[in-house]
Amino acid sequence: MTQIPSSANQAAPARQFSAEEIFFTQLGLPLPATRDAVTESLRLADGGELFLEYRQSEQLVFDDGRLKTTAFDSQAGFGLRAISGEQVGYAHSSDLSLDAIKRASATVQAAVGGGHGQIALAAPHGQPLYHALNPLDLMPFEEKVRLLQDIDQFARSLDPRVVQVSCTLLGQWQAVAIIQRDGRLVQDIRPLVRMNISVVVEDQGRREVGSRGAGGREAYERYFAADFWQGLAKEALAQALINLAAVPCPAGEMTVVLGPGYPGVLLHEAVGHGLEGDFNRKETSAFANLIGTQVAAKGVTVVDDGTIAGRRGSLNVDDEGVSTSSTVLIEDGILKGYMQDSQNANLMGKALTGNGRRQSFAHAPMPRMTNTYMLGGQYQPDEILASVKRGIYAVDFGGGQVDITSGKFVFSAAEAYLVEDGKIKAPVKGATLIGHGPSALKQISMIGNDMRLDSGIGTCGKDGQGVPVGVGQPTLRLDNMTVGGTEV
Repeated sequence: MTQIPSSANQAAPARQFSAEEIFFTQLGLPLPATRDAVTESLRLADGGELFLEYRQSEQLVFDDGRLKTTAFDSQAGFGLRAISGEQVGYAHSSDLSLDAIKRASATVQAAVGGGHGQIALAAPHGQPLYHALNPLDLMPFEEKVRLLQDIDQFARSLDPRVVQVSCTLLGQWQAVAIIQRDGRLVQDIRPLVRMNISVVVEDQGRREVGSRGAGGREAYERYFAADFWQGLAKEALAQALINLAAVPCPAGEMTVVLGPGYPGVLLHEAVGHGLEGDFNRKETSAFANLIGTQVAAKGVTVVDDGTIAGRRGSLNVDDEGVSTSSTVLIEDGILKGYMQDSQNANLMGKALTGNGRRQSFAHAPMPRMTNTYMLGGQYQPDEILASVKRGIYAVDFGGGQVDITSGKFVFSAAEAYLVEDGKIKAPVKGATLIGHGPSALKQISMIGNDMRLDSGIGTCGKDGQGVPVGVGQPTLRLDNMTVGGTEV
């Protein structure tokens, strides 16, 4: 494969190329002929685009006292899509050539037959939300390995009960160029990095794990600062020790307080997916046909915002070439709208929101979340906890499952505590929250004034595609939730 002049191991950054230069100069695609092929392919379609992608990625894993995995990958390819009403023709290839695009054109045109009128896409606007520098180029490989060694040694030095440390550094640099139906060229350069630290502790034969991570659309500099990674390691250890002291979680109906930040993943899964345009157009969402109705308690305002600078879920433009936006989904408990890509917005007669996203050139875009969060309210977090007679305080979550059609969800808490008479008591293990998304929104009785976004670790899955996202919320009190546990 032809590569642009950039290396994952060089100490100094190479000259930064625009996406247009990468595809139409360095990788040799002829721009005028490619544009002609796209406009001809989509001439009779409602909409569609050619999505060009060049991606470099690296992963370093330091585990059990040694460098366990190092990986570097580069890939390039295209995806050509034609939209005609509800029909979609999609062809993709890693052969980034004009001949391959022309062959793909014949495939997608088979799906074109007229539909709901031409899809109009406005020109992108706004200031860049992140720099175009390649994070893989800005730090030598040896320094990255040394960083992971330092993290391992530091975490082990914090407590004699530490028996295993795992730390991972991931970097990605993605160039995309999108030629839309009318021939307009939209481009973006997207950096993305992430660090994860996991600590296992053991005491009297019992082992527990704690983890912390951070990430965003930026370079590595922040992650190399000692106070930053040492803070993550200390937090991971603290969570592991908390879990080591945890008692079995009681089960039953009780009050639940969710902490700020990453617990917004419950909002993301239990509510967010149900507010994506495709599920509502097909009326398979629990929120279908409820625009303008009360779907949450008063005071609840939920926003999806892809325009927050440097955030993991942010994009200058989505994967259809549409500028991302800040979209109010629920306002003071009233459902206001859905997240849309071009096809579903066109079919529903709604405005675009810049939420058309895809995992790679091999995938067609669909409506997806960016950074989804709940706005803050009026209560101090201490007030909320003081109001609880008996309940659970969940400050971090692990995995979960959601049924979009019914809205039912199950989530496991990675860190949670008993609350009795307004006081935080023993940590609990095995806590799961069981509920129904729309119903849970109506159980919110107190909203904290401490809204916080997560640390930049989220990846959202939908129909086999994973994309980076952000979540967030303030401290929340939810009344009468079902808690699954190991002690009745």
